[in-house]
Amino acid sequence: MPKFAANLSFLFTEAPFPERFRRAAAAGFKGVEYMSPYDWPAHDVAEWLRDNDLEQVLFNCAAGDWAAGERGLACLPHRQGEFAESIERALDYAVVLDCERVHCLAGLRPAGHDEAELEATYIANLRFAADRFATIGATVTIEPINSRIDMPGYWLDDVARGFRLLEAVDRSNVKLQYDIYHAQIIAGDLARTLGANLGRIGHIQVADNPGRHEPGSGEINYPFLFDLLDRLGYDGWVGCEYRPLTTTEAGLGWLSK
Repeated sequence: MPKFAANLSFLFTEAPFPERFRRAAAAGFKGVEYMSPYDWPAHDVAEWLRDNDLEQVLFNCAAGDWAAGERGLACLPHRQGEFAESIERALDYAVVLDCERVHCLAGLRPAGHDEAELEATYIANLRFAADRFATIGATVTIEPINSRIDMPGYWLDDVARGFRLLEAVDRSNVKLQYDIYHAQIIAGDLARTLGANLGRIGHIQVADNPGRHEPGSGEINYPFLFDLLDRLGYDGWVGCEYRPLTTTEAGLGWLSK
């Protein structure tokens, strides 16, 4: 069975953020991820991890002004300086948290720029991020996110394009973050995609469809996919980035199975 990490931006949200680490450990998780650690000092977060014997699996680079609707910086021309600053900040946190994976959000497609310019900006930014994180032996992930339901206007909204961009970036420490929920909405063909591309996948996340609730609540055959990951020899983490139907603990029956 794969290693599961609790996404603390989605699970245990009944509790304040620092308390979620204890709740995750009590539920049996050995790793955690979340969208952003930057509201808390890195050394405080590291203490919460140590106190609960948890591994920091993944977090995002800064996404710009999230409250104003921004969803990343990597594809945005004329904001490369801000992107570079976000990478340095994420690098500082990754060192303190001993985190080996950081996700770079692509951003929303801006008006007034053609696709060639956006792609060139994205590739240059990802190369910069990869080279900086290579200094600590860490991986940068890119995640195709569906633009039809969850993030309208998101630039990297196609799984096949994500794999093509890996080739263009041409850095061994840049991998695809394969969110099975988003991938199901974008293209389906989950098992074939995992089997053909596992070496280029650096992290996996799960939620069911429709609704983005816990595995077993929708159409995706997760028992089959988890068995497939074992057969394929996947030894990475699987992040639980779903919205519980009720409480987190009440929805963990799928995990005990």
